[in-house]
Amino acid sequence: MSKTDLVNVVAAKTEVKKKDVELVVNAALDAIVEALKAGDKVQLMGFGTFEVKATAEREGRNPKTGETIKIAAGKKPAFSASKAMKDAIG
Repeated sequence: MSKTDLVNVVAAKTEVKKKDVELVVNAALDAIVEALKAGDKVQLMGFGTFEVKATAEREGRNPKTGETIKIAAGKKPAFSASKAMKDAIG
């Protein structure tokens, strides 16, 4: 499902204009990103948790040359589904 599909489904279920739903969806996603940038965890009860996880420095391999390279430590976004979501999916 794309963001446009999500907007269409929410607009149909709530009978709110697509334009207004799109503003709300974009604002919600922006708020999640801003919270993650600030190092916060975002918990949506019944849905799941978004958080930032640190990755350690590690060795990798250049697939073109086979040369070993160092991959720098960094951060990555992660999502953990709630028990309710896992149960609903089956």
